[in-house]
Amino acid sequence: MNTLQVALGERSYPIYIGPDLLDQVECYARHIKGKQVLLVTNETVAPLYLHRVLMQLRAYNTAQVILPDGEQYKSLDVLNQIFDTLLANKFGRNATLIALGGGVIGDMGGFAAACYQRGIPFIQIPTTLLAQVDSSVGGKTGVNHPLGKNMIGAFYQPQCVIADTGVLDTLDDRQLSAGLAEVIKYGLIRDAEFFDWLDDNMDALLVRDKKALAYAIERSCMNKAEVVAEDETESGIRATLNLGHTFGHAIETGLGYGEYLHGEAVAIGICQAADLSRRKGWLSDNEMGKIKALLKKARLPVYPPDALSTEQFLQLMSVDKKNVDGEIRLILLKAIGQATLPVGVDEQLLRLTLESYKS
Repeated sequence: MNTLQVALGERSYPIYIGPDLLDQVECYARHIKGKQVLLVTNETVAPLYLHRVLMQLRAYNTAQVILPDGEQYKSLDVLNQIFDTLLANKFGRNATLIALGGGVIGDMGGFAAACYQRGIPFIQIPTTLLAQVDSSVGGKTGVNHPLGKNMIGAFYQPQCVIADTGVLDTLDDRQLSAGLAEVIKYGLIRDAEFFDWLDDNMDALLVRDKKALAYAIERSCMNKAEVVAEDETESGIRATLNLGHTFGHAIETGLGYGEYLHGEAVAIGICQAADLSRRKGWLSDNEMGKIKALLKKARLPVYPPDALSTEQFLQLMSVDKKNVDGEIRLILLKAIGQATLPVGVDEQLLRLTLESYKS
């Protein structure tokens, strides 16, 4: 087991990375304060891993919530099932909520923990690659709204993150590739050496080579932890973690949550952001080609859906947390390994990217 630290003063916490961590009771026990534990998971993960986790919680008064699986269920209505269970079991402020699942479960579980009795402790146990390298780290929690993704939420840090690399054995190939989009993102925004490593080792990652996966997860978490420690609430450099996300969120919202996996939409958004960066004279054609080639090597889509028009894209992109006074602001690339802070963009250039960057 390797341990990384998210350095946030009194809210600092560890990320445990390694195989078979679900079965190591000490990973849980040192971070559970009281005797009450609520385990939140979904219909896909529960048959695979719920029993293993419950076996480590036999010393506690436990309850469980099994939610439907899918981005379309990341809503306030479904969130209420968590609150209903907490209240029905008379859980107090010293209860601990454990989120066992992918990014949707982690975001919803964390948001419920942030809200219930104004905040109870929670633990992240991410079961997808995307959740292990990105959404479980950093304290972003929340739910979607029909008009915008992740627009209702809170910054609320977990007590720890338990990233059991063994659970990736049951992850389907599409979900694995979706997670690789966020891994590639770290190379693009701040770690050019990692980008080159990914280019050399993508085949090993796709066949789930354990050594390669462990390295990619640890390097990604290290990058995320450093950024979060510097800028917890996204007032500066943390915004660079959203490379491709404004475009990607428009795709997810516009087509209905669940049509594209989050990582798939982000991969398309990364290509669109790279295209716009090239039009601004920052990225070369060669760099643009390398970015697209690596995403394609990871078996990710690189072109936006024809179903969204330019006007729809612009309307959906106007609902974004980085925007200021109605102006669309985007994370772009000066070079591979160097992202900008949110910048305003010329609408004509943005339109050119949206209209011309198609399959």
